[in-house]
Amino acid sequence: MHEVDVIEEAGAAATALDPIRTRLLAALAEPASAATLAERVGLTRQKVNYHLRTLEAHGLVHEVRTRRWGGLNERMLVASAASYVVSPGAFGAAAADPSRSTDRLSARYLIALAARVVREVGGLVRRADTEQKRVATLSIDTELRFASPAERTAFAEELAKRVSELVARYHDESAPPARAYRLVVGAHPIPTDVGADRA
Repeated sequence: MHEVDVIEEAGAAATALDPIRTRLLAALAEPASAATLAERVGLTRQKVNYHLRTLEAHGLVHEVRTRRWGGLNERMLVASAASYVVSPGAFGAAAADPSRSTDRLSARYLIALAARVVREVGGLVRRADTEQKRVATLSIDTELRFASPAERTAFAEELAKRVSELVARYHDESAPPARAYRLVVGAHPIPTDVGADRA
């Protein structure tokens, strides 16, 4: 099971976003049978089986083993990942695209950049999984507080200058396309209710 998986296909996204199926995916962090899940989520076994077949058809759950139970062979299923993100690619032509933004300093441009990261890195991970390889990435995540708006502006200017200097030092136009990386730097206020959506 992956820690996180990116759902690229629109049908899979619609399937996963169904409230009952979302509950089933969460309950399948550990292998379970339809009968066990039916007890956990308060549905009939038949209804659970219907939803499991739909999830399985989209590759969101898979069988890990069977067990003999009460004279029957019972399938044990598990979710493909512990958590999911829907790729903007699932929206087709309506997907977020930073190239459509005219305001590079707007919050919506930052959302479009983040969406592109999900789409691109999700695609890289899928290919790497198929080839049993790893994707070379770099992530930096930190928090900071500014004493004033002027300090925030000064930080942004200095960060842009330092990043530009590093890019100029290491960028090699003659390197093969396979060695090209996208660098995205973003900052946003931390919502005061950031824990509320995790409860």
